[in-house]
Amino acid sequence: WPADYGNYGPFFIRMAWHSAGVYRIFDGRGGASGGQQRFEPLNSWPDNVSLDKARRLLWPVKQKYGAKLSWADLMVLAGNVSLEEMGFKTIGFAGGRADDWEAEIVNWGMEKKFLADERHDAKGELAKPLGATQMGLIYVNPEGPGGNPDPLAAAKHIREAFGRMAMNDEETVALIAGGHTFGKAHGAHKPDECVGKEPAAAGIEEQGLGWANKCGSGHGVDTVSSGLEGAWSTNPTRWTHDYLTWLYTFDWQQTKSLAGATQWIPKDGKGDNFVPDAHDPNKRHPPIMFTTDIALKMDPEYQKISKRFLDNSKEFETAFAKAWFKLTHRDMGPKARYAGAEVPAEDFIWQDPIPKVDHKLIDAKDVAKLKTAILASDLTIPELVRTAWASAATFRGTDMRGGANGARIRLAPQKDWEANDPAELAKVLARLETIQSDFNRGLKGGKKVSLADVIVLGGSAAVEEAAKKAGVKVQVGFKPGRMDASQEQTDVHSAAVLEPKADGFRNYFGKDNALSPTEMLVERANFLTLSVPEMTVLVGGMRALDANAGHAKHGILTSRPGTLSNDFFVNLLDMSTQWSKSASEGIYEGKDRASNQVKWTATPVDLIFGSNSELRAVAEVYASDDAKDKFVQDFANAWTKVMNLDRFDKF
Repeated sequence: WPADYGNYGPFFIRMAWHSAGVYRIFDGRGGASGGQQRFEPLNSWPDNVSLDKARRLLWPVKQKYGAKLSWADLMVLAGNVSLEEMGFKTIGFAGGRADDWEAEIVNWGMEKKFLADERHDAKGELAKPLGATQMGLIYVNPEGPGGNPDPLAAAKHIREAFGRMAMNDEETVALIAGGHTFGKAHGAHKPDECVGKEPAAAGIEEQGLGWANKCGSGHGVDTVSSGLEGAWSTNPTRWTHDYLTWLYTFDWQQTKSLAGATQWIPKDGKGDNFVPDAHDPNKRHPPIMFTTDIALKMDPEYQKISKRFLDNSKEFETAFAKAWFKLTHRDMGPKARYAGAEVPAEDFIWQDPIPKVDHKLIDAKDVAKLKTAILASDLTIPELVRTAWASAATFRGTDMRGGANGARIRLAPQKDWEANDPAELAKVLARLETIQSDFNRGLKGGKKVSLADVIVLGGSAAVEEAAKKAGVKVQVGFKPGRMDASQEQTDVHSAAVLEPKADGFRNYFGKDNALSPTEMLVERANFLTLSVPEMTVLVGGMRALDANAGHAKHGILTSRPGTLSNDFFVNLLDMSTQWSKSASEGIYEGKDRASNQVKWTATPVDLIFGSNSELRAVAEVYASDDAKDKFVQDFANAWTKVMNLDRFDKF
């Protein structure tokens, strides 16, 4: 697979970009972590044509370093090294991405055909949580929406797609202009006449490769990928400012590539012979632009930024360096997860930064005293449990965001989320802050405790007390060392996507959910990296603890709320109860079969543990007469896991 211009750099940049670029903000899925580009369906997307060859070119490197270097890290590192080799100064690289061993189950869209678009509604709104505008694309169609070469319409799609990847307008312009400084597009022939099946559909003898090209040599001058053809720069393997210079120097007109794709070249033959051929030193070409490139000149907001970058080259370089680092590290979570000697010293707000520990931590005796002080306050077990859960359960294992560390539960936007019962939350936090302040005044030797730790410890103390009321002694694990983030360290817009529109553990289901309550429970459990038994025991325990959002009584299948009993499972599986739909949508009534009197009310999230065969199997374990101690211990273990999901500093 010969390199264009004798340099694989642009090829590896595209591979790294497309590995990271599937990240999306709404559910944190996608991104470079896991090395998912190796697996179906991503390895066979039309936008990833020929990247199978890029990964094979890197196999000798992976083979050499083996377990010391993940594919996920290698693909991003190759992009960074390529930028640096071609004269661009990056701001650093962080390793630490572990490889997945199978394709992640992700809703990439409802379409059954590549490049189809059934994801926009009548108003043109892209369905959530999708990030790309067509099936099989990383972002947008470079020829324009649905192939329509309208730069302003393309700008709208770009803004939406890049925005859903957490990029603002300035970062978007920097990424496109910086990325298209290098390399070329490939459209030497019509794809339908030359190119074979994608890797997932290719024959077993192809050994994971796809898109075999039967035209000409099948590579080099005959390469076909997007169908667009040409380069943007006069020196496609060096960092230059050609892209923006030519974008504004020339007026551009539409033309067709040999493959039939719509692209743009300078009007009136200007720019002819500017660009060297990728393989023949005797040939020259005009520079090209995609419709999505012209959008950066035509869209008013993008134009302001691209012109500023044109006039301020250093500003452009800094913006591209930061945007590239964000693109390739966005799904890694906090800086505590970064590894290696090239990690930038600077903290970025998109990393959800948390201050470093600047004091001595409390010891076991202090923890015991603090728990006593919390339980001696006027705060109830349900209040403490709800607050700790609300703080910790924002965590997403998909992109390692959220969690209790930072105590962002007290900051905008989390303090105002409906699921968090803002009025109650404000009261509980005020009381916990007073307890924290009083306790810290009594500590000696430079010891302190953060509010983030107090919130978690309050929940843990409440769980222990509730277990004690059930006649079971249990110790909930606790490790101090969390810190409190400031409002200035919190991007309100970025944090908004963490808001739980549904949380089955609190029996909360908000408006405008595309999935059902039970599906959203599984989604939340997936974010929290829970197993089926962990999910089950947590739901049952949260109901016993009376921890529903809004103090709702649905699913509180116990006569002793606030006691950590297995009553939820016992009463759910009680055959003397007949369940039926109530007059209220989404609510069910459990009536005594003998008296026909309503004993309980419940939601689908509650009843699924008796209805679904696999969940019922777990529920039966916890409903058994010998399960009282096991239930409490399993709940405590699962609770501790959730409280510590974001403790990358300790675990």
